[in-house]
Amino acid sequence: MSTLQGPWRRTAAGAGLLRPDGSIAPTIFAEMSALAARTGAINLGQGFPDEDGPVEVLEAAIDAVSAGKNQYPPGRGDPLLLEAIARHQHRFYAIPVDPASEIVVTAGATEALAASILALVEPGDEVVVFEPFYDAYAGLVALAGARLVTVPLRWPDFRPDHDELRRAVTDRTRIILVNDPHNPTGRAFDQETRELVVELAHRNDAFILTDEVYEHLMFSGAHRPIAALPGARERTITVSSAGKTFNTTGWKVGWLIAPPVLVTAILTVKQFLTYVNASPFQPAIARGLDLGEDVFAGIARNLAEKRDVLVDGLRAAGFAVSVPDGSYFVIADARPLGFADARELCVSLPERAGVVGVPVTAFVRPENRSDYASLVRFAFCKRRGVLESAVDGLRRLSI
Repeated sequence: MSTLQGPWRRTAAGAGLLRPDGSIAPTIFAEMSALAARTGAINLGQGFPDEDGPVEVLEAAIDAVSAGKNQYPPGRGDPLLLEAIARHQHRFYAIPVDPASEIVVTAGATEALAASILALVEPGDEVVVFEPFYDAYAGLVALAGARLVTVPLRWPDFRPDHDELRRAVTDRTRIILVNDPHNPTGRAFDQETRELVVELAHRNDAFILTDEVYEHLMFSGAHRPIAALPGARERTITVSSAGKTFNTTGWKVGWLIAPPVLVTAILTVKQFLTYVNASPFQPAIARGLDLGEDVFAGIARNLAEKRDVLVDGLRAAGFAVSVPDGSYFVIADARPLGFADARELCVSLPERAGVVGVPVTAFVRPENRSDYASLVRFAFCKRRGVLESAVDGLRRLSI
């Protein structure tokens, strides 16, 4: 039996990975993926695509390897990618960014989040997040010795209550962490919520940390970064990555954008995490960020069509469905099918339907799981034929 002590125990506890006896429990994602592999079920639990991204991006990586881009890149990132990120922010959002002082390339968005939290948060500080939340947030906050404070997003529309948000943000708040578009709910935050986040950050002298990895996977309307709002930029760290947009999740190329003084502070931590990463993939992602707007529109349109296949199939199977604004994911309520416990359903889904999903309780604190007990997250970033096969299997639930 494996046990942890000291800060690592605190981190595992914050991530919900400790059993009552102190041993380490596997994540629900590892458990469900192993279940899919063991049973041959279609894995709609983990959010990774099963198709390659734009050929221009893949060929640029091959060219970079062949050209010898195989050693350490500069600590802030390859200048080609830094400049491409700056162009991207100006082209899509009219935000001017200095590539030499306001951008750092990271090992995926998760490292950018980790370095930011570890650099800016002290033990005893509070970090406010919207719940359900991407599972890494709890572990990173715990590793920093801080306290996680959550604002609930409730079924079926997953819109935050502004009074609850106001109560959550206090003078003890160091960071307000906003995932937009949001995983796991697929919700995009409205303008009033974004403006309130900025107002509360100013009032309480907090930083805003935004996780925008699904920025180009919006199905209606366009994404708008919080950093673009008046008064936001000087206290905002904007995080994104290439994996979701270009179907290159295994490359782990992310970045953060922040004022120079914050970038310097975050770099002091980041240099002791991965130091640098993904040398041949950085110029390839630079090529991707410079692709035409028709390519980005096509990526979102293709994913929206897959969303509709899965949403229609879930409804036909008897689930109630919350239709997402963006991201890879859809939340379905199993209660209309007679299942009050989504985890129990997910364990039996491979046998019942040949499909694997993830209970939304994996994304909430243990004390709040009853509020989300019947909800399941399914990923639709799969080939259309795979989704159609999954839908055929799910239909068996309603028979």
